[in-house]
Amino acid sequence: MLDRTQQDWRSLSASLVIEGRAFVNGLYRDALSGETRPTTSPADGRTLTDIAVCGPEDADEAVRLARKTFESGAWSDMAPADRKMVLVRWAELIESHADEIALLECLDVGKPIADTTGVDVPSAVRTIRWSGEAIDKIYDEIPPTPKDTLALVQRLPLGVVAAITPFNFPLSTTAWKLAPSLATGNSVVLKPALNTSLSALRIAGLASEAGLPDGVLSVLPGTGSQLGSHLALHDDIDGLTFTGSTGVGKLLMRYSGESNLKRVFLELGGKSPNIVFADADLDKAAAFAATAVFYNGGQTCTAGTRLIVEEPIVDEFLDKVVEHSRDWRPGDPLDPNTTMGPMIDQGQLDTVAQYVDIGRSEGASLVAGGQQVMADSGGYYHEPTIFSGVDSNMRIAREEIFGPVMSVMSFSDADEAVAIANDSIYGLAGAVWSRDINTAHKVAAAVRVGTMGINNYFGGDITVPFGGFKQSGNGRDKSIHAFHDYTELKTTWIEFD
Repeated sequence: MLDRTQQDWRSLSASLVIEGRAFVNGLYRDALSGETRPTTSPADGRTLTDIAVCGPEDADEAVRLARKTFESGAWSDMAPADRKMVLVRWAELIESHADEIALLECLDVGKPIADTTGVDVPSAVRTIRWSGEAIDKIYDEIPPTPKDTLALVQRLPLGVVAAITPFNFPLSTTAWKLAPSLATGNSVVLKPALNTSLSALRIAGLASEAGLPDGVLSVLPGTGSQLGSHLALHDDIDGLTFTGSTGVGKLLMRYSGESNLKRVFLELGGKSPNIVFADADLDKAAAFAATAVFYNGGQTCTAGTRLIVEEPIVDEFLDKVVEHSRDWRPGDPLDPNTTMGPMIDQGQLDTVAQYVDIGRSEGASLVAGGQQVMADSGGYYHEPTIFSGVDSNMRIAREEIFGPVMSVMSFSDADEAVAIANDSIYGLAGAVWSRDINTAHKVAAAVRVGTMGINNYFGGDITVPFGGFKQSGNGRDKSIHAFHDYTELKTTWIEFD
């Protein structure tokens, strides 16, 4: 993959067949209204294909088929070992089409091809394969009960699940949602972000090829205001899983209460703290500090956008971070040497520019970046941006920007570092850097987030749960814990004569 040149990837993209229709009942088809919308590449603004814009009528049909298939038992009652083999075959098919899917993700999202080939596709394959392999290794329970009784506790599928995924990691988050929900026997209606639907549509066809029965999985591109809200309010959907903004997550919770009290699992925003003590390996910590913010152009819910540095080393450490930020210059995503692509669209580019202006007006010092770049490309590129002299009352320290903007703050001792870290409505991720094992563990334990790194950032894999505290959401993606979100506990109590 990575031995290909920029020109090689351009040649492949010219011959790429792109599917933009919805996937329903094992087939690609137009939206029932016939409505489409062009989807464009954020790298250069060119149209990739026309995407079906599905609406409530498409959702109703997909849910009806999902319910019918679920109740037929074609998937939900399939032997666990057989369901396992379908998911494993699906992972193998994605792996065999890795270049094609990586290219789709690169063009559709603007992710560097080095990331889609090296991270996104392998992650999706690993997620689906691991979840498939876990299916027949999860046991039900027989609790301790009085003599002459027997209690059985089973995990049963919820039924019909709606999954709504974001624009920033469409392939990875789709795998995080589909793998455990399908593994546990549910039928799923997936609504990918309308502007980044291509990889989800492609792997849905591969799922059918792997043996997933028709009707078990539908993929409906559409808007959040029409399709997303209709799914959230639908009375025949048993569970809803969502990754996206905190504001939309709150709305979906409300919709659950207004409809059938469907279970709602949310992975939402973040303003993650990255805490660096003076005794840390400063070179390694500085490199990771830049990665934590500028990877994926900062369009990452776990981005370590609050860099909290011990006072004696602030200036020295900031110089190192600024130097490492130069490794994250935006460029053509089809170039294997590119580390950072564009913002997803003009709206997100404008949002980043507005926050840069806010940071200046609040009195923070702009020490690097701050400008749109490569405007003549037709894409939406913004350079890595670093503010120093930030305090927790500033909007750039409190609000999720979803772009390559770092806010640098200082602390005098561990207690103050923890206080700054926890002074947020969010609690998704973070990290602490120190060679002192006591300091590192005490701080990591005290910071209220779902994932905390010690001397690393972005750590973890499919074996560990991912999700947040506070307004970063509830429920968990990844690991066996994700299986729990998509199942109901049923107790059967038996008394003997």
